[in-house]
Amino acid sequence: MRKIVLAAVAVFSVASGVKAQGVSAFPPASNVPALAPGALTVPLSFSQPPASLVATSEAAPAGPAPSFCADCALPTLAEAAPDPRPSPFWGGGEGLRWDLGVGYEYVRFNSYAFDSNLNGLHTSLTYFPNDWFGIEGSVVAAFGTKQFDNETSRYLLYTIGPKIAWRTRKWGPWVHVLVGGMHMIPQIAGQGQNGFAVQAGGGVDYRITVNLSARFDGDYVRSQLYSSGQNNFQFGAGFVIHF
Repeated sequence: MRKIVLAAVAVFSVASGVKAQGVSAFPPASNVPALAPGALTVPLSFSQPPASLVATSEAAPAGPAPSFCADCALPTLAEAAPDPRPSPFWGGGEGLRWDLGVGYEYVRFNSYAFDSNLNGLHTSLTYFPNDWFGIEGSVVAAFGTKQFDNETSRYLLYTIGPKIAWRTRKWGPWVHVLVGGMHMIPQIAGQGQNGFAVQAGGGVDYRITVNLSARFDGDYVRSQLYSSGQNNFQFGAGFVIHF
C-alpha cells in the first residue's frame, strides 16, 4: 500500500513540473521586442544598377521610332492564304476569254424548188467578257447533192449574236441566237441567191485539257430565199480551242 501511494505522489510531481516549464517556455507577445522601422529594407547598393551600365545605356544611339498606321487594316486569313479549292469555272477565272471552234457540220436544206443534204465545215469565234456571256460569230460552208443540170448545191451561212454558256470545269452546255445571211447555190432564174437567216440552237463542250474541248452542237435555221421561207437544220461535232 505504501508503494502505491509513493508512486502516485511521484507521477503528480512530474506532471506539475512539465506544466510549469511549458508555460514559461513561451513568453507573452507583449514581451517580444518590436523591429525598428526600415530594418528589412534592401540596401541602396542592391536596388540600383551599377554606374557603368547606366552610362552605357545612355551612350547608345537611339533608333528610329516605330511608326503605326491606325487606318491600315491587317490582312485576313482569307487574303493571306490562297484558296486551295479549284475554281468550278473555266474562262474568266483562268484568263481564257476566246473560244475558237472548228468541226464537221451536216445541213438539211429544204425549199419549194429543191431539197439537199450537205456536208461541210463549221467555224465559230466567241469572245466572253465574263464567265457566262459571250458574243459569237459563226460561218458554215457546206457542199451537197447535185441539182438541176448536175450542179452541186452549195450552202454558206454567216451569222453573229449572243451566246450564253455554263462553263463548268468539265462540261460546258451553251445556247445561242444568231442573226445574219445565207448564200445558196444553185440559183433559180429571176431569184436571188442571198437571203436573211436566223440561227438558234445550242450544244455542249467537253473539256479535254485547259485549252482544248470537244464540241457537239445543233441548230434550227430559218432562211428567206427564192421569195419564200425555209426551215433548215444542221448538226455537227468538232473541237474548241480556249485562249
